Amino acid sequence: MNLAALVSDSARRAGGNLAVAGAEGRVTYRELDRAAHILARQLHERGVRGSGRVVIWLDKSIAAVAAMQAVLRLAAVYVPVDGSVPPRRAEVIARGCSATVIVTDSRRAALLRESDDGLPPLLVLDGLPDDDGRELLPAVPAAPVDPDDLAYILYTSGSTGEPKGVCVSHRNALAFVDWAAAEVAATDEDRFANHAPFGFDLSVLDLYVAFRAGASVHLIPSAMAYAPQQLREFLHAERITVWYSVPSVLILMIRDGSLCEGPPPPALRALLFAGEPFAVDYLSVLYRHLAGVRFLNLYGPTETNVCTFHEVTAADIASGEAVPIGRACSGDEVWAALPDGRRAGPGEEGELVVDGPTVMAGYWGHGAHKGPYWTGDIVRLRPDGGFEYRGRLDQMVKVRGHRVELGEIEACLARHPAVGEATVLVDGVGTAARIVAAVVPDGTPPGLLALKRHCAERLPRYMIPDAVLTVAELPRTRNGKTDRQALRAALLPSTDSTDSTDSTDSTKSAGSPGSPASPDA
Repeated sequence: MNLAALVSDSARRAGGNLAVAGAEGRVTYRELDRAAHILARQLHERGVRGSGRVVIWLDKSIAAVAAMQAVLRLAAVYVPVDGSVPPRRAEVIARGCSATVIVTDSRRAALLRESDDGLPPLLVLDGLPDDDGRELLPAVPAAPVDPDDLAYILYTSGSTGEPKGVCVSHRNALAFVDWAAAEVAATDEDRFANHAPFGFDLSVLDLYVAFRAGASVHLIPSAMAYAPQQLREFLHAERITVWYSVPSVLILMIRDGSLCEGPPPPALRALLFAGEPFAVDYLSVLYRHLAGVRFLNLYGPTETNVCTFHEVTAADIASGEAVPIGRACSGDEVWAALPDGRRAGPGEEGELVVDGPTVMAGYWGHGAHKGPYWTGDIVRLRPDGGFEYRGRLDQMVKVRGHRVELGEIEACLARHPAVGEATVLVDGVGTAARIVAAVVPDGTPPGLLALKRHCAERLPRYMIPDAVLTVAELPRTRNGKTDRQALRAALLPSTDSTDSTDSTDSTKSAGSPGSPASPDA
């Protein structure tokens, strides 16, 4: 079995079932199968073959889903790029993975054609493809798919200043999809909501668990992603049975969308969340309002998709403590490693390590990944064998569930001609999280608007700084690194200064940060 077979199998088994609903309409499995067939032929005519990479730079849509399926049918690899990212970033990704073709729409194609030469050919897709009148013969000669062949590459924030591609094989993805389908007992009567962008690993469950079961997936348009009242109405109107999103979205829906007022969603039976901790007060309110609905906390970095889970219980709610990330799933083995390499015992903290079928094939351009994956997350082993999340070893943070390497934002800021040095902090958590940049100017201090424009040309929206504070110099630790704790204490004194970076070497240098010169916030 491979990901390419899920839609075609459901089309043969239940072709009249609703497959995907989106802003542009609805398609059955038979219609989705036909669209994928036509697109596969068009991609093949443009040179796409087994293992070739195809960048899909489109808004979330039925057409984008069909394009992903078409790529898989050619035993090729799709690379989803969110429609909101700037052209320059899409180009960096396309060049970085040596894409054979870029699938995009007319508007974005015009932007790409304005750029430098060297980009691959474009397949312009402004909707589902029309049958071009040719008999629907097999799109290409049979292309066998090995379970260890790559299925897709997800680009995430990179600490080196460039996005990095996480390579996922069919075996990796199906280990999680098969587990999730069994855990939520998915059937062809289910209606899955898809909140996450296709370049975010949460979407893998929405799409492929639905396709495996012959169920329907209901695409939430990007413009609605953080519109709480519309999301609540969507949940009710589409009669969603399985919802999966980051907690910050659910908190918005509770706080500003009246999610916990009036009757609960009529069909909802499972609510899944991942990507960040769920504030206990909000979780408690939602749990009590949605009596009878299963609550599952899923955990895992993009490199492993989901490797642990915990089903929330009434005892968890009564305890008032943060919900644990739970036990291993998807066929993986997980453990907490102490600094000396030993496995942590109950009550001890260590770095979470994952080994098993969901561990990525590797980072694009960096060879195959072998052995366990060290997540960089600090966890504590509970007496019941589950794990509690405790923090990070490095500068990676989460902003509304998106993984953000602060180093990538800092590298982007440093490329501005008016910036000498830059350090980035995150102020607040959850929906209140703000990215704050501390900048040492090189000449005339740049303003917030200028830096936002500079970043918007290179970074996704969720990585653009919300505020810029100009400082005379950055504080240093004894080993010369930026002292983030000292900087946070000076610039954001009202926040909890618990940044673990350099926590063992936080002595201020002789020059503490200068007073912010008219902070641009």
